[in-house]
Amino acid sequence: MPEAVCQPQGTVLAFDFGEKRIGVAVGEWQLRQAHPLTVIHGEANAARFAALAALIREWQPASLVVGRPTSLDGAETAMTARCTRFANQLRGRFGLCVDYVDERLSSADAEQQLRAGGHNAKQTKNRLDAVAAQLILQSHFDGTATTG
Repeated sequence: MPEAVCQPQGTVLAFDFGEKRIGVAVGEWQLRQAHPLTVIHGEANAARFAALAALIREWQPASLVVGRPTSLDGAETAMTARCTRFANQLRGRFGLCVDYVDERLSSADAEQQLRAGGHNAKQTKNRLDAVAAQLILQSHFDGTATTG
């Protein structure tokens, strides 16, 4: 059964999933502008999903986006499977539509963007995952056509 395509409307939360941190960004379809939001730290699943639930209650998103990492040649990796599992957990727990975005090099691009903006190494490390999520969401907005 094919995955449902999320409707391009309302608020969207995007995630740069990692085993130790999850970067989070927010955007609005009407503006098609993504913004870094926060980074969820820790490896404990219950704590991570409690933090995600709080963000979803606060922002009331219409849909979610998860960055889907692959190798540079597009082949799936072990991390691709972890991100797919994370997306499936989001869909199951929160009942929201989840889209995927190719996130190859998003962290490297985020680091380059932060350093170009004058952030030092510590500032870059603290914001990197949220900015990577922002780039993932902006890529989603830029790559999705709307009708109307």
